[in-house]
Amino acid sequence: MIDSQYWSHVFKLDPDKPISDEALEAICESGTDAVIIGGTYGITYEKVIDLLGRIRRYALPCVLEVSNQDAIVPGFDHYFVPLVLNATNPEWILKPHQRAIKAFGTMIPWEDVSVVGYCVLNPASAVSELTQSETNLSLDDVVAYGRLAAHMLKLPYFYLEYSGTVGEASFVQAVYQQLKKETDLHLFYGGGISNRTQAETMLNGADTVVVGNVIYEDLRQALQTVPEGKR
Repeated sequence: MIDSQYWSHVFKLDPDKPISDEALEAICESGTDAVIIGGTYGITYEKVIDLLGRIRRYALPCVLEVSNQDAIVPGFDHYFVPLVLNATNPEWILKPHQRAIKAFGTMIPWEDVSVVGYCVLNPASAVSELTQSETNLSLDDVVAYGRLAAHMLKLPYFYLEYSGTVGEASFVQAVYQQLKKETDLHLFYGGGISNRTQAETMLNGADTVVVGNVIYEDLRQALQTVPEGKR
């Protein structure tokens, strides 16, 4: 079981994107709190197990974001199972979860699994297109999804997913402030963070910021997103 209570920063690595040993070492030795492995397309068992094996040289938690049941690899510290709360395609709400549970049955280590309630807010993102998410949401809409996650589904995590773009900071902060008044949700923010200033700003609206794409675009800037006290 992981202890994510004090996580403020994690890097997200896409198994479908190449990364050198030198860059991977820099990421894993950066002071980040954890590494999440996950993506939307091109995720295979072989790619995931290869990346996990390379990360296991370093002493930091490694979490698999389960987006493809064929790419589920044993040996991770924890497994995040996304539940896209604002998906309009019913195929992507609970059906994949039911199929995976049917396939793996009693082999699932439930103590190492957490369901994460996702609210997808970038209409141009791959995950939005895949799940046909309703992204034109008001503050009240998003807060309602957070309340649904906390009170009805009893989820531990709520993830504001802007994948590919930076969310409006004041909007993200307003969601965070409202939900923190009345729930114990751990809030993740992910999307578009490409420098230290953006990471610091978004930490005012989340418990944990997730940094991904910039790793492959500008490694130096990616490393600067780790809070100074952790480096």
